Amino acid sequence: MHVDHVAVAVRSVDAAAERLTGLLGYSRRTEKITNHRQKVTVLFLAKAGSIDIKLIEPAGDDSPLWATLKKGEGLHHICFKVEDVKAACDDLADRGARILAPPEPGEAFDDNLIAFLYLGVGLNVELIDTDDRRGKLDPSS
Repeated sequence: MHVDHVAVAVRSVDAAAERLTGLLGYSRRTEKITNHRQKVTVLFLAKAGSIDIKLIEPAGDDSPLWATLKKGEGLHHICFKVEDVKAACDDLADRGARILAPPEPGEAFDDNLIAFLYLGVGLNVELIDTDDRRGKLDPSS
């Protein structure tokens, strides 16, 4: 298990991407992708030698992300890449983590499985088992 990316909840992924690329030297790794199951729109930022930053905004008025944004924009979760999402989810649950969303296809990850858990101490995590990203941009453009 290792850190794949950090996710930041924002009101606008475009505005956040413009600010963070200018401040941190990241570039857009993907186009904006709507995750209909999670009701969010995501955009990945990348930088050589660093982990990705995933920006997430509500994809509609019924997005559960609005509850988080009432407290303000900021860190939403840390994503860990694992060998097997289902097995890692079961293992963490057996050790006391609370499953927030069981394994299901994640649109931003070309429908590979993702899961969300709460570990306590204010930490939400996402589990993935792929390097795939939907809407990946050509780094030479």
